[in-house]
Amino acid sequence: MTSSTQTLDEDPAACVAAGDSRLRRGGSLKFFYGPMDCGKSTLALQMDYNHARQGRRGLVLTTIDRAGPGRLSTRIGLGKEAVDVGADLDIRGLVRQRWAQGIRVDYLICDEASFYTVAQIEQLADLVDTSDVDVYAFGLATDFRTSLFPAAQRLFELADEVTRVQVEVLCWCGRPGLLNARVVNGGIAREGDQVVIGDTGTDGGSPEGAPEVDVRYQVLCRRHHRVGDLGPAARAEGQLRLV
Repeated sequence: MTSSTQTLDEDPAACVAAGDSRLRRGGSLKFFYGPMDCGKSTLALQMDYNHARQGRRGLVLTTIDRAGPGRLSTRIGLGKEAVDVGADLDIRGLVRQRWAQGIRVDYLICDEASFYTVAQIEQLADLVDTSDVDVYAFGLATDFRTSLFPAAQRLFELADEVTRVQVEVLCWCGRPGLLNARVVNGGIAREGDQVVIGDTGTDGGSPEGAPEVDVRYQVLCRRHHRVGDLGPAARAEGQLRLV
């Protein structure tokens, strides 16, 4: 009989009793990263589908999604309800709460993981190492300034496997798109908050009566990100400037 303090991965019989037929120790933490438009969220949904089809039970988590809280969405139109990861969410506690309710959790799909807190990444690693939960994290590596997101850096440091998503994204020049540029009112931004939701038409933070701020993101190659060149169309409109 398994004691109340013993985790499932310490007792193979407990794994079977819980409905998990895998008799092995330890899960895995995998991080899939790449620039926007490379298919990270689509891959996350596909991963969830593949595991669920084999009878495994999992949770889908996301944060700061374009579709709003509680939804994982993709630019190609796919989507699914998801647990919203706020800064104060204890992911480890969330999983344990499900277990206490008699709900299996074999794996986690963590979209937009670069926007999680570092503490939440540590919680994911704990679930992998002590409770045999497989974690599949998806997100950006760097911000609009080409600096690593703190959560992404921790994933690079802790993950069992790190994979660059291979769907090809191109800069306007035809070279591989590697970096995300923040474009504010038509110009490339070099300063500002690390996380700002874009592609919405407004930043939602303009004072009452102030003009709306248009924020969007564009994938560029390293060369054109460094010089701030958004391409011929932007140059023709006189939009090549820094903000």
